[in-house]
Amino acid sequence: MEINLYDVYGSAVAYIDEDGTIYLWGGKPVAYIYDEDKIYGWNGKHLGWFSNEIVYDLEGKRVGYTDYASPRSVYGNPVKSVKRVKPTKMVRSFPKTRPIFSSKESSIRLKDFLEDGSVI
Repeated sequence: MEINLYDVYGSAVAYIDEDGTIYLWGGKPVAYIYDEDKIYGWNGKHLGWFSNEIVYDLEGKRVGYTDYASPRSVYGNPVKSVKRVKPTKMVRSFPKTRPIFSSKESSIRLKDFLEDGSVI
C-alpha cells in the first residue's frame, strides 16, 4: 500500500511506494526508507526520519505528514505520473544521531527536503 505525504500546509507532495521508495507526484524517485525509519537520498545522504507517520529533518523538526498524522486538513491528491526509473543507490553515509523529535515544524519545504537526496 502506498503512503501519501503532505507538507506542513496540507498539500500533497510525495508518496512512499510499497518497496520504501519515495516519489514526488511527478514520478521522480527522490529518496527511500532504510532500516525501517531512516530516510536516505539516492546520493547516499541521510536526510532524516519517518516515524509515527511524520517526516522529521536531521534536527528533529517536522517536515511532512501522512494524512492521518497531519495537524491540518489535507488537500486532494494530484494524478500520479508514471514512475521514472530508480537511479543506482550511492553508498549511504553513516546515519546521524537521532534527535529528540519535536512538535516544531521545520522551515524546510518537504519537496526541497526530499530533493536534497536526488541524483537525477
